Amino acid sequence: MKPIAIDAFDFGRLKEKREGEVPVAEFTRLAQECVDTSGMLRWTLVGGTHESGHPQLVMQVSGTVMLVCQRCLKPFPFSIASESVLVLAHDEAQADQIEAMLDDDSLDVIVGTKALDVADLIEDEALLAIPQAPKHDECPDKATMQVDAAAVKPSPFAVLKNMKH
Repeated sequence: MKPIAIDAFDFGRLKEKREGEVPVAEFTRLAQECVDTSGMLRWTLVGGTHESGHPQLVMQVSGTVMLVCQRCLKPFPFSIASESVLVLAHDEAQADQIEAMLDDDSLDVIVGTKALDVADLIEDEALLAIPQAPKHDECPDKATMQVDAAAVKPSPFAVLKNMKH
């Protein structure tokens, strides 16, 4: 994805809004987590001011990516629907102060810049929405998995226990 640079503070102060669609293939880190890169991500970024008076960005990302189920190792579509409120700080020290003052886990405090790359925000939001161990709600080949479990060799200790009797 071509970098989309915004002045984060002006974007928030002016309550600007941008949105678009980007193929998953254009995000290097996200593509590495996916089975294929055929999906699209829709995104919206809205500027504003947090009730604390600090500028903020509200990032929404949605779309479907193809992941590998950690139970059955088959690909499956995973729907991303994520929204984050990003409160802006001028530097790390101020970010720490704002975070301590707000004491709200539903907010993220980031260091804003005059050339903040929106593509990085989109990719970060999508990556955070993906589970560490993605799984189907119910694997399609459950019967195959049960047969595979039955085919597992018995423990040698179980065999010894049976010999004792």
